[in-house]
Amino acid sequence: MILIVDDRPENLLSLRNILELNNWEVDTASSGEEALHKILKQSFSLIILDVQMPGMDGFEVADAIGGYSRTRDIPIIFLSAVNTEKKFIARGYSSGGIDYVTKPVDPDILLLKIKTFHRLYEQKNELNQIQQTLREEIDEREKAEQALNYTVRELHSIIEAIPQIAFTAGPDGTIEFVNDHWLGYAQDKNHFPELNKGRSLREEWNQAFTSGLPLEMEVAIKELSTGHYRYHLLRAIPVHSSDGQISKWVGTLTDIHFQKQANEVLEQRVIERTQELQKSNEELESKNHELQQFTSVASHDLKEPLRKIQVFSSIVKDKLRNEDLTNLDVYVERIISSGERMSSLINDLLTYSRLSVFSLFESCDLNKIISDIVSDLEINIIEKYASIQVEELPVIEAIPGQIRQLFQNILSNALKFSRKDVPPLIEIKSERVSEKSFDAPVQERGAWCRIVIRDNGIGFDEQYLEKIFTLFQRLNSKESYEGTGIGLAIVRKIAEKHNGLITATSTEGTGSAFVLILPLQQTHHTADENLL
Repeated sequence: MILIVDDRPENLLSLRNILELNNWEVDTASSGEEALHKILKQSFSLIILDVQMPGMDGFEVADAIGGYSRTRDIPIIFLSAVNTEKKFIARGYSSGGIDYVTKPVDPDILLLKIKTFHRLYEQKNELNQIQQTLREEIDEREKAEQALNYTVRELHSIIEAIPQIAFTAGPDGTIEFVNDHWLGYAQDKNHFPELNKGRSLREEWNQAFTSGLPLEMEVAIKELSTGHYRYHLLRAIPVHSSDGQISKWVGTLTDIHFQKQANEVLEQRVIERTQELQKSNEELESKNHELQQFTSVASHDLKEPLRKIQVFSSIVKDKLRNEDLTNLDVYVERIISSGERMSSLINDLLTYSRLSVFSLFESCDLNKIISDIVSDLEINIIEKYASIQVEELPVIEAIPGQIRQLFQNILSNALKFSRKDVPPLIEIKSERVSEKSFDAPVQERGAWCRIVIRDNGIGFDEQYLEKIFTLFQRLNSKESYEGTGIGLAIVRKIAEKHNGLITATSTEGTGSAFVLILPLQQTHHTADENLL
């Protein structure tokens, strides 16, 4: 809207008609006071102001308009028919006018000026609005930047306060901030901690952040102060902006070294316990098998001589009743023989069962034990013209009675299973070895001894090797060779109770060799509970 100020009604009317005919919205005031009153109530884009008016003249009105912040930028065109001198024109411009037009006025020229000044006013307003918008946007950005800086400072404070190694990275994976704990494992934020096995944490990190997915992995990083590698759990989470793009990464390295060690110890204990349970199950199966063998001997081996005793006793009874003494001594002899076999079986079973009882280990000189056994077997040795050659044997920790039983059973078998018309030759040799193995290399200060007992007897087919150490198993008939089939089972059990091993090699018709692996010293000084 344009305001026309003039004290002459004809001037107001003519100017108003001209402007309205050109589609301008117009308001008028007939005095300076009325003009100020209207200017303060509504907005105008241009003021056409007469200079000479009663009361407040045009210059005074312009000065008053310039005193208000809301109106000071309204363009003013002065009109005057009297005050046309230079000093008045200068006064008009100094009062805030943008033009000074003298009467008579050319309407076309005036309209052009009005259009120009109106357009300039609107452009100025638009610029002011743009400036205001820019100032508001700058203010918003400053506030957002301040909030962001505050958030960053807060994040950095949190990162510094947490006990883990912590860091932040840009969307391209570049490390931006690290806390003091990082410096315990790296020189600065531009260097990554060193991984074990020659790997690079930077390479692991580069592969991870390119996927844009959260990262979690265990790493072992080198501590600078000690040079030791400690296990840490690496976690890195992407932070997304409002448009869904990654704006930042936040990561931590949590020390899990003690937890890792505890887990490894626990896993090892679980493995050990599992192995113990497996071993116990195997031993239980072995005991069940032995129990079945005991059942077998109770139902067969023991019943056989008992049945003979019953049968021949019945025959003797009938003969005595009938006073028939024919072949009576033969039947009595068979009864006695069956009784002796039953007694031998019972004694061997008792010997085998006693091996499960706890006994104390003590220092045993094997040379003396072999000497005592040879002395006990002297009559049998003389009868068979046997020769026993013994090299120097070690002193070991053993259960004296059991280790004596072991060697006595092997030597007795060597004498029993000799070839007809061939004098038995038994050789006993010993050497120290490095480990519990039949093939272990000889070692002068080894913790184990390998003892070989070799004979020149009837031998056996090695396909039956396992059978000879099984309870009540025989490779020869009891009619050909006396025995209960328990002797070598007792030998194996004694060897196992002494934490040792036993095996044999043989060729039918040429002899056998029994190989023993025994520790010189026992880890525990009581018999192994595992054999119970």
